[in-house]
Amino acid sequence: MTRFLPKRPRIRLDSAAYDKLRNEILERDGWRCQVCGSLYELEVHHMQRRSRQGDDSSENLITLCADCHRAIHAGSKDRTSSDARLALESFFGP
Repeated sequence: MTRFLPKRPRIRLDSAAYDKLRNEILERDGWRCQVCGSLYELEVHHMQRRSRQGDDSSENLITLCADCHRAIHAGSKDRTSSDARLALESFFGP
């Protein structure tokens, strides 16, 4: 029988604190998608989703363009999704 740990309450940053953190992540990543290098439509991705207790720490965040971000969440088997997953693993480890 598998034991499940009780869920921890998720801590959300207020919008001003999250905007500051988002800008720090974009700056750290050189204002480029870490998968394809795009400079456009940049978003910050949670490596471990918030719904799975991922937090807003800088170690859990990476800059992606909207297309790469969408590909990762879609979980498709296309090249962009594979490239995105490989890039994320090389950035943060498996």
